[in-house]
Parts: sequence; structure tokens; C-alpha cells
Amino acid sequence: MPDQPNVLLLVIDQLRGDALGCFGHPNAVTPNIDRLAARGVGFRRHHAQGSPCGPSRASLATGMYVMNHRVITNDAPTAQHLKTMPMFARELGYEPALVGYTTTVPDPRHAHAKDPRFTTNSIAGGWNIVRDFEEPREHYLAWLSGQGYEIAGKYEALFRPPPGEHDPTWFAPSPIAAEHTDTAWCAEGALDYLRIRRHKPWFLHLGFFRPHPPFMPSAPYDRLVNPADTLPPVRANSAEAEAAVHPLTRLILDTMKVSSAMHWMPGLARDLSLPDVARMRAAYFGLLAEVDHHVGRVMALLEQSGQLERTLIVLTSDHGEQLGDHHLVAKRGYFPQSYHVPCIVVDPRPAADATRGTLVEAFTENVDVLPTLMDWLGAPVPRQCNGRSLLPFTRGEVPAGWRTEAHWEYDFRDLAGGLAHERLGIARDDCSLAVLRGERYAYVHCAALPPLLFDQQADPHWLHNVADDPAHQGAALHMARRMLDWRLSQADRTTTGWAISPQGLRAFDA
Repeated sequence: MPDQPNVLLLVIDQLRGDALGCFGHPNAVTPNIDRLAARGVGFRRHHAQGSPCGPSRASLATGMYVMNHRVITNDAPTAQHLKTMPMFARELGYEPALVGYTTTVPDPRHAHAKDPRFTTNSIAGGWNIVRDFEEPREHYLAWLSGQGYEIAGKYEALFRPPPGEHDPTWFAPSPIAAEHTDTAWCAEGALDYLRIRRHKPWFLHLGFFRPHPPFMPSAPYDRLVNPADTLPPVRANSAEAEAAVHPLTRLILDTMKVSSAMHWMPGLARDLSLPDVARMRAAYFGLLAEVDHHVGRVMALLEQSGQLERTLIVLTSDHGEQLGDHHLVAKRGYFPQSYHVPCIVVDPRPAADATRGTLVEAFTENVDVLPTLMDWLGAPVPRQCNGRSLLPFTRGEVPAGWRTEAHWEYDFRDLAGGLAHERLGIARDDCSLAVLRGERYAYVHCAALPPLLFDQQADPHWLHNVADDPAHQGAALHMARRMLDWRLSQADRTTTGWAISPQGLRAFDA
């Protein structure tokens, strides 16, 4: 390993696991990310551990499943005793830098009730903040104001279709010029930071907000992908047929607003027309193409400054996006479109040369990201982590006992205006589910609602629940047992590696 290794963690918000050209999507305009994948290893079946941003980012930061860190919604606090990525980096002598956001709420047991951090999300402690894009995004809005834009309200208020006629084939372009978008602003912050740190070791978390909504790209990205060329959504023949699958599915379909993706549009997502879905998808891939452009700028700087050969690069996302699949938008529920995300790992060492440009089919997860970074820096994987390092895959090795399923969790107590428990007739603390996705079957266990089982061999799009089908009862029981095995073996292990002895406190391996 180089004497002074660097870390670049690229987190692209709301990026679906199938949305890159290197993974085969025909609508993706991602040449720079594709070149990044050619330098490293792509993980095709990588999954985030929760949604929306807060739970998933907590898993990235701690290496823990949601059932252990218990950040169940964007507004839920992070327990103060949990050690996070920047804390571990500091212990290794790095000043971890952040461009973007982390969606964190402080522990109310260790902060005063009047602390203004309880009015909005904040950046997790320990980061050296280079550019802060956390809500309410005041730093970016202040900069935009200095560029001559009129800031009259919240960030989302900037994105309104202009009055009058416009081409109905596409959504109207953003009123923000391409050089002034939040994507460009974050990229510039990262480039400035990398220029001044080129002779020192660094650890940079570079987050891009896009292709997160609002789905309104700036020109020329607004016309880059033709809606007529986008893939059709995967969904039942009608929203009613989709809703009939499960009570939770019905609740989401009955309450998910189009404004979750396009805040200027009224109505429910379930009522989106196919032309509107096509326009939304074209806008999504336009926003992603813009991100790709700026990823290319970052990579060019690293290459020109001779930093690539000592930098580990990991690219992933916090969650996916439904994009009209299952008659939904945003990221809610149990469907894989909300949890399947990309992962690319670029290890610059010669030992990884033989695997460059290859794709891994093993199930991997975002809880593996922190262990991977620690492994690269020559440190042991923290005991609290539920994941394992991905670096062996870059050497063509499959670690012994690697997982055979992917796992994610979702707490839906905030659905329907926080009244999901009343709408479903269950307790608020029972508004949760866990998913186990294996090779053939996918199993969804709900705390107080019926389970779901999908035979992915016969039903790859998760349209038919066979949990009560006698022909699949054996599979349902097996998957329920696997779910219990997972939860028992992966329960919080922060202090389970310690014991007393006549010689005092003793640490032992799992």
C-alpha cells in the first residue's frame, strides 16, 4: 500500500442500481463513471440498508444495520455512543473532509431541547466541512444569491416551470444555469480541496444531491435523453391491481404524491400517465449525466496531479428511486428499486490489476463500505460493523462465508402524515419491515402485517405475493428462518467482544 493512502467516497443520492451504462442501462449517459468502473470492480447486486436518506446514511457511516443503529427516519436522532466514519478516520490520523450532507439529528439525551439542530438535519460530528449542502441549503442559496439569482424561499422554490407554452415532450429546463447548479457547486468545492491537499493524505466524502428530485435538469442536460427512448416502468396493469398485493402497498399508493418527485405537479404518483413517467425518467437521466460530467472533472484532476495511484475510490448511493415502477415515485416501501444501488470500488494497487473492469454478482451492501475503507487504511474492521471489506473481491477472491442474501429495512411510521399506524390499525412501533432477498425468493417480514414472498424466478418484478400459496409454504418458512438467523447473528455487537478475566478486561474475536 502507498505510504500515504487517500480515500475518495463518492455518494450519489437517489441513484438506482441499474442506472449506469457500465451496468447495461440503455438510457444512461455516464461515460466517466463507466471509465471509473473500468478501473475497478463493479458490484451488480449491491444494496442500501434503509430509506430514505437518514437511515441509509447512518448505515454507511456506522457500518451497522438499521436494527442496530436505530436511525429509522430522516428525523430520527443518532445515538451519541455510536462511532462513525469521520471518528474512525481521525483515529487513523486523517482530517476527514465532507462536501454535501449526511442527514443527521443529534442525540436528545445529550443536547438541550432548544438546540437549533432539532429544527432541521445537520452534518454529523467529526467532518471537516468543505461545502455544506444540508437542509435548508443556506450556504448554496447564499452563493446563488451572489451570482445574481433571486432567492425568495426554500431551495425547492427555485424549480418552477416558467409560465406560458413550452415543448410538452420534455419537462421545462431548470432556471439555474449549468455552471451554477448544486452539482457544479459541490464539484468545485471538491476540486478546490483536492488541489490544496495534493501533497498531503486526505479522506474526502464527496456527495452529489442529484439525481434526487426536483426532476428539472439545467440545459443542455434537460434534452440529453429523449423521453420516447426511455424504458417503460415495471408495474402491474393498474394501480388497483398493484394495491391489492398488500395493505402497505395500498397505503403507499393511496398517499404517495407526485410532488415527491416533481413538486410542481398535483395528484398521486399512482395516477401518473406513461408520457409523464417517460418525461420524469428522461429528466432523471439528464440529472445523472450532469453528475457524471463532474465526476469526470474530479477524476481528471486526480489523474493529472498523480494522485490516482494512492487513492481508493468507492462510489455508491444512499438509496434508489422508483421512477414510476410499481406506480410509485421516490423511495418508500419494500421494492428493490428503492434499495438496489450501484457500487464501484477502485483499488489502485497492482494486486487488483487482474480484476479491473469486472463485475461481481455476489450480494454486497452499504454496511460493507466502512469496513472497506478501514481495510484500505490498514486498520481492523470495527467490532460494531455488520459488514465486511470488499477489497478481497478486487483481488479476485470471494471471502469465506460471504452472505448469500441482501437485507434492508424500512420504518413506515411517517407515511400518511405520520398516521400510518391508524390507517393500518397497528401500533406505531409495529410500523416496520425487513427484507431478505436471496437468489430465488425475496421475503418481506412485517412486524404486525402479513408477510410477502416473491418467487423471483417466475416473478422477477415482484408483482405476485405467494406467501399464502401452499406450493410455496416451504420456501416461506425457510426464508422466515433465514430472516431470524440474520437478526440473531447480526444484533448489536459493540460490546460483545469484551469480557472480564483475572487479568482484567479481555478482548476476543467473534
